[in-house]
Amino acid sequence: MTYTITLNSPEETESFAAELAELLEPRDLITLEGDLGAGKTTFTKGIAKGLGIQRMVNSPTFTILKQYSGRLELNHFDVYRLENSDEDIGFDEFFSSEAVSVIEWATFIEEYLPKERLNITINRQSEEARKITLHPIGRRYEKLCRELNL
Repeated sequence: MTYTITLNSPEETESFAAELAELLEPRDLITLEGDLGAGKTTFTKGIAKGLGIQRMVNSPTFTILKQYSGRLELNHFDVYRLENSDEDIGFDEFFSSEAVSVIEWATFIEEYLPKERLNITINRQSEEARKITLHPIGRRYEKLCRELNL
């Protein structure tokens, strides 16, 4: 089952992601897909806000990972640079930690991802509007989507 919502501005996208973050628990995994500029980092900023993270959040494109502290720790991955790479940077350790993990461009590391997770695709509808599609994999994430009342 998938859930879809249309958000009409970056502020709405960030607000929706913050609402989602309030429901997150340790070891939750969210993957984000979408074209360049679709709003993956904006979505992650909203998650950080919902987790009570005060630091400025930006894309870890060149470092692959940035970590933040809030109500829960946040591992923010951007694995775009790992396309066509066999490099394993110890993903298992990160995914088994108490942190929430958000991964931009997760399809590039599909073989390292846990089976259960919340896949989110962000599609540009216009300059401001985005269609957000949530695809929960596993009971935990199905419950999470139901709690969002989509």
